[in-house]
Amino acid sequence: MTILSSWLSWEYVVGTGKVARGDHVVLGADIGGTSTRVVVADRDGEVLARGVAGGGNPVSAPDSAGAAFGQALRAALGGVDPGRVRAAVIGIAGGSALRDPQMRATFDRAWTGAGLTCTPDYRSDLEVAFAAGTAQSDGSVLIAGTGAVAGVISGHRLGHTVDGHGWLVGDDGSGFWLGREAVRATLRSLEQAGEEPGVLVRSVLQQLDVHGEAAGEGEGQAAQASVIHAVHSRPPVRLADLAPLVSVAHDQGDPAAVRIVDEAARRLADTLGRLPATYPTGPIVLAGSLTRPESPVGVTLRGLLAAGQPQTEPVTARDEVIGAVWLALLAAGPVVATARVRARLVADGVTTS
Repeated sequence: MTILSSWLSWEYVVGTGKVARGDHVVLGADIGGTSTRVVVADRDGEVLARGVAGGGNPVSAPDSAGAAFGQALRAALGGVDPGRVRAAVIGIAGGSALRDPQMRATFDRAWTGAGLTCTPDYRSDLEVAFAAGTAQSDGSVLIAGTGAVAGVISGHRLGHTVDGHGWLVGDDGSGFWLGREAVRATLRSLEQAGEEPGVLVRSVLQQLDVHGEAAGEGEGQAAQASVIHAVHSRPPVRLADLAPLVSVAHDQGDPAAVRIVDEAARRLADTLGRLPATYPTGPIVLAGSLTRPESPVGVTLRGLLAAGQPQTEPVTARDEVIGAVWLALLAAGPVVATARVRARLVADGVTTS
C-alpha cells in the first residue's frame, strides 16, 4: 500500500518509512517593501538557487510589484527547469491588493512568464516569517522592516493581526516611520537658526543632496525648502531609505537618533502587546531588518520584551524566504518535512542570505 504525494512525486511506502524521490523541487518567495526574494530548494532542504529583485509590495509599489516578482522568479529559475517546480508558497506583504483583478493578473503574468505551471499558494508574510523562525505551529510574530505588523499564528495559519496598515495610517516603528522621523528631526533642527546640526541631521542632508544646512537664517530656510522638495518629489515609501541613517547616528550617540530608536522600539513592543491574550502559547518570532539583534531598534525591543515577558525569549527569523520554502515542504506532510530537512534548509538560508 502506498500514499502518493502527487505534486511532489514522492511516494511514501507505509510501514517502511521510505520515500521514493522524484526530480521535483519547491519554490518559496518573500515579497516585501524593500526586496523580493525567491528560493528554489529540493526535497532534502538544499537551496538550489536564489533570485532577488526590488520591493514588490503591491500596496506601497503597485506599479512595479509584478515586474519585481517576475525578475526575481527568472533569476532564481535561471539554472532550474521551471517544470520541476511542483509546489510554491509565496509570502507577500500587502497581499490584500491581490484581490484586485488587475493586480492579480499582473502577478499571474509574472508567474506564467517565468515558465511556471504549478499553482502558487499566496500566504501572509507573517506566516512565512513565523515558519522561518520556528518549526512550531502556534505562537506570535512581529515583522518590522519597511512596514510593521504583528500577528497570531495557529496551525501555521494567520489569525488576528495588529497594525500593518501601511505607511499612510500605520506601520508604527517601521523603516518608513524611522525615515519620516529622521526628516522631521532634520526640519526641526533647521528651524533653529544658527544651531549646529548633529550627526543624524548632517547624514540626512547629505543623502537628500541638500546643502547650506543652518549656517544662517536664510540658508536654514532654504535648506528646509530643499528637504521638503526632496522628500515630496519621490514616492513616500522611499523615506524608509533613510532608516539606516538613524541606526548609524544612534551608535554615535546622536540624541535625536537615540530618541527615535527608543520610540520605535516602544511602538513595536506595543504592537505585539495588543495581540489577544488568548493566542496560542508558543514562541515569539521577530522578523525584518529592524528586529535583528544587531539593529539598535532590535536591541532596545528585546530589552522591552524581556522586561514584560522574562519567561519568553524571542526567536529571530534570519531569512524569511526560507519560511516560505518550509511551508511548501510541509504541504508534502511530515514524511518529507522532517527535522533533518529543516536543519539543512535553515543552515543553507543562514549561510547564503
